[in-house]
Amino acid sequence: MKVQKFNVADANMVRSPGQDADIFVGNLVDEKNGGPITIGYGRYAPGQTLTETIAVDDVMIVLEGRLAVSTGAGTVTAGPGEIVYMPKGEAVTITTEGEGALTAYVTYPHWAEVHD
Repeated sequence: MKVQKFNVADANMVRSPGQDADIFVGNLVDEKNGGPITIGYGRYAPGQTLTETIAVDDVMIVLEGRLAVSTGAGTVTAGPGEIVYMPKGEAVTITTEGEGALTAYVTYPHWAEVHD
């Protein structure tokens, strides 16, 4: 792979796999590109909730808006410029606050491979 730069307009946003909520993801680098990680953007509409057990190590960077990530150990909230790390195997509930949220994410390994 070569050095690349991306922005939100580059992402083909699709509904998050297995979800009915208004939560969309767009991979920019993934297993199809030969890289070891997945990089992309996520868009969460206002008032959305996503509950799942994290299948890969997942780093979420909040670019706009606010969201809360709840686990059995408690809840963390994050806004612009903040990063949430969700380790593989952790059961989480992600809830948007206010106007929703735009995030960037990095996962290892590729999350799409475990959802296929």
